[in-house]
This record gives sequence, C-alpha cells and structure tokens, in this order.
Amino acid sequence: MRTVIQNLEESKIREVANAGMGRSDVLAFWFGESDEVTPDFIRQAAVDSLQSGETFYSHNLGLPELRGAIASYMDSLHGATHGPIGAGRLAVTSGGVNALMLAVQALVDAGDEVVAVTPVWPNLMAQPVILGAKLTCVSLQPVQGSWVLDMAALLAAITPRTKLLIVNSPNNPTGWTLTRAEQQTILDHCRNTGTWILADEVYERLYYVRDTPNRCASSFLDVARPDDRLVVVHSFSKSFLMTGWRLGWLVMPPAMTHDMGKLVEFNTSCAPVFVQRAGLVALQRTADVTPRVVAHLKLCRDTLVPLLQAVPGVQVTAARGGMYAFFKLAGHDDSLATAKRLVVEAGLGLAPGDAFMPQSPGGAAPEAKGWLRWCFAAKDPERLVQGVERLKSWLATQSARAV
Repeated sequence: MRTVIQNLEESKIREVANAGMGRSDVLAFWFGESDEVTPDFIRQAAVDSLQSGETFYSHNLGLPELRGAIASYMDSLHGATHGPIGAGRLAVTSGGVNALMLAVQALVDAGDEVVAVTPVWPNLMAQPVILGAKLTCVSLQPVQGSWVLDMAALLAAITPRTKLLIVNSPNNPTGWTLTRAEQQTILDHCRNTGTWILADEVYERLYYVRDTPNRCASSFLDVARPDDRLVVVHSFSKSFLMTGWRLGWLVMPPAMTHDMGKLVEFNTSCAPVFVQRAGLVALQRTADVTPRVVAHLKLCRDTLVPLLQAVPGVQVTAARGGMYAFFKLAGHDDSLATAKRLVVEAGLGLAPGDAFMPQSPGGAAPEAKGWLRWCFAAKDPERLVQGVERLKSWLATQSARAV
C-alpha cells in the first residue's frame, strides 16, 4: 500500500455519522443530501431501461443523446457569452466525485503544485494528495458568520509553478459564492500563470439571490473561452435529488475530450446505461424538478437560519447558495468532539467544521475552530425546528454543568 494512502485521514463527516448510524432517535443532518427520494418519473426511466434489456456498456463519454441533452441544458444557462458549449466538450461520469477525480488525474502529476480554496468538501483536498501533488490551501476568512475571499492572498498563492487551482462555488460548506467579476479576475490571473482551473459548480442551481440570470450562480463558463484551461464539474445529485445514482459530467476544452474518454475507460469504462436514461429524463423535465427543489431548499434555509441566529453563542448568516448552514458555536472550538457529543447526548447529527479545512501538526486550522455544518435539505422543515430545539437543550445542559 502506498504511504500516501495509508496516511490519508478518514472523513470526519463519516466519523461522526458512524457514531450515530442505526440510531432511530438521531436527527441526521450530517450528509450533503436531501431526505426526499428521487422523483418517480426519473426512477421509472431507469426501470424501463432495465426492462428493455439495456444492461450493456455505452460509449466512454456517455450516451450521445444524454450528452446532447446536457449540452442544451448548459447552453441554456451559460451559452450566451461565447456561443454553444456543445457535446464535443462533455464527458458523462459516474458521479460528481468521479468527474473531479478524472479531472485531477488528467491534469496533475506527482510533485505538481495545487492550490485549493477552503473551507471545502474534504475530497477536493484529498484527490491531489492521492496523486502526489503538493497542496496549498488559501482560506476564506470568517466575518461575523459569513465567509469572504481575500483575493490578494489567492492571487499571490497562484504562481507560474501552480499547475491547478481548485475552487468550489457555491461552496460546500459555507455557501460562499464567487461573483462574475471575481471569476474574471481569477481567470485572467491563471491565464498569465498558465494555471488550470478546476471549478466544482455542482451547486450552481441551488442559488437564492433574486433576479439572477437563468436562476443560477455565476459560472466560470460565463467568462471563459472554449480553449481556456478550465474544467467544470457538474452532478445530477443535488438539483435533481439523485445523490445515490452516481451520475455527473465534465465540461472541458474540446482538445481534451478524446483523451478524457481514454481516462474514463481506465476508471469506470462508462456510466451505467439505465442511470444515464434516468439522467436524460431528469434533464428533459428539469422544469418539473429543479425549481421546486430550489424553492423548498430556500424555505428550509429561511426556517433554519433565523432559529440558529436566535441561539446565544451562534454566529451564522444565510447562505447565498448550496444547502448548508455553516455556523460557529462559541466556546466549542473542537468541532469534531462537539459533533460527536451532539450525536450521543442530543440525538443531533451535524458535520464538524474541521472536516473542511486542512489539518496541520497542531490540529485544525484556526479558521475551522468552532464551526459546524448543518445540511438543511429536509423534506419536512419541522425536522429543522426539532433539531434547533435539541441544540438549545444541549447548550442549556452544558451551561448548567458549568455553574
């Protein structure tokens, strides 16, 4: 076994979840997924595909009709500036995480320098490390419960030696979202340094700012040319309630697509056809799924955040995008220990902030201390209300013990 694999840290999110798995009394908000099942017409498309005998391999890059549907979907969101994106820039993948790993495999050699903007989903920090890259993290800065980007610090970290920049916007866990002007600044700088950008934009439709063009967050695709060193990752998981299906896609420069097909072959060969058929129907009926999902998630956000803001010692603001409330709990700096105690003592399952920041010999980065992530994608918002009550009761118990 390679040493780098042996030294990989286990997911702290899973570490907390494992402490509460199988307990029916725990309100679980630790994973980034809704507790609502995939719409029945999407499930039926997969059933119909299996019933018709579609149990064989497909093209490495995905079914032509699915790639065409993805191209039309992406054009409707981001094709206005530089023209149609086109199926020739797309690869269908076995989930968003597979798309991310394929992109890193395609771009990063052992010893290369990679910069990532954190806090961020831990897989994005682990993938370049697995390939032997040198990872530098530039942290967003917490300001009264919100997170902001120090653009000067980020640009200073990206030099001609930087092979790849990894950025997730809208961000998991913070909800921070890049503006179009910030994307243009980053892109211009990376053009000058020759740095590739890997943009994880899986949450772009989960965006709650009014009067936004196409009702989605700004994308690097809105400012980039087709031949720019840019790879964008998307997933069916969040906007279509399809987390367990493992279906995603990559948008890349046209010259990269053929070689990406070879890389897909040596990873998964292809996404299952029946899953791709489900994705095709999801795209064909986007209007029946995504607007309702976004409206419901906004309701959930607007239910949870004011309740948390009313809890003494909590710092939190409403996220512009994503499906999380990332909040700081005063006096509870060890977020992993706090999250574990909340599972055992309060029946409340949250993700620790430590999971989303790089670890140092001295422990978690200072910015991560005291932060917890709450996934508010609940089918019944009343579960969120109950969860806050459990948090308040637990905090009251801690205060009573301290007296």
